Amino acid sequence: MFEYDIAEYSQINPDLYRRELRRLQAEFLKLQKWIIEEKKKIAIVFEGRDTAGKTGSISVLSKYLIPEHVRLVKLGIPTKWESTHWFSRYEKHMPETGEIVFFDRSWYTRALTEITMNYCSQRQYKNFMKRVIPWEKELLENGTEIVKIYLSVEKNIQKKRFEKRRNSPLIFWKFSENDLKVADRWDAFTFYKDQMFSSTSHEESPWVIINANTKMVAALNSLRYILEKFDYPEKNIPKPKVWSEGMNIYNLKINGVLFENLSYDQFKVLNSFADES
Repeated sequence: MFEYDIAEYSQINPDLYRRELRRLQAEFLKLQKWIIEEKKKIAIVFEGRDTAGKTGSISVLSKYLIPEHVRLVKLGIPTKWESTHWFSRYEKHMPETGEIVFFDRSWYTRALTEITMNYCSQRQYKNFMKRVIPWEKELLENGTEIVKIYLSVEKNIQKKRFEKRRNSPLIFWKFSENDLKVADRWDAFTFYKDQMFSSTSHEESPWVIINANTKMVAALNSLRYILEKFDYPEKNIPKPKVWSEGMNIYNLKINGVLFENLSYDQFKVLNSFADES
């Protein structure tokens, strides 16, 4: 388990983000082309608390990939059979040759939300924690590579994002009272999250923790980490640029009102109130 954070991204603004993202997305297409040609199988797991930006990050990463060779897996409430055959539930969704599969929450739901909310028993939880590494190693031996990304968000940021969802005429449907129930068990979730990191991060498939307090930064860091993980032909990941704090080059919208030509310090203060993209 380790944290991945490109320091230069902490000063990025939306315009610069789009330029950097375009470069990295073009590089991701090179990686996908290699995956297809070499018949690789790549499973990319995104885990994190509610509002951490899992769905949004996957959408950004996968936007320009060749659709025939990429899938999103986002499973709902398990059936009674699936709950008692947990790994079988996910085995049928694993990538085929030449394919990337993004998991928006994964088998690790059992180690996080399920046990936090008592949706599974302690016996089921312990069985999962005992079996998950051997299960993953079997997948690895059969040619499936697993990338495990955890998007980390602070409690106050999550609260602000919940409020934005609740009050937004466009994304109010993302908010549910159950979200608040999970948030109320913040400390319990933290306990099980730490247990997951310490028990399920192994050399062949470690957990990487990415700060998701700023969604743009989380998406760039996630994309760059995946690109750095693989050796593919014509690999040329651009160095992250250094953006000046002194230049008035930052813009954002708050409740639909555009604020332009902000300094970095102004942008940093106001960014937590910005409209969600």
